[in-house]
Amino acid sequence: MRSTSVRVSCDTHVALKQLAADLGMTVGDTVDLAVRRLIQNQMARELAVPPDEEETRWLEADLS
Repeated sequence: MRSTSVRVSCDTHVALKQLAADLGMTVGDTVDLAVRRLIQNQMARELAVPPDEEETRWLEADLS
């Protein structure tokens, strides 16, 4: 896997290292997990919004 550097504050770096140690993971794997969970949370927030009128019609369409 290719990698790159990400700049974070010293406090964030310390917290990230501690979190990785607590989880028994590498810092890179911890960042991967954090990004994945943030994406999932964002998707959940978007899906929590009721469908608009057009989406409702599409969802209720008779496909038979």
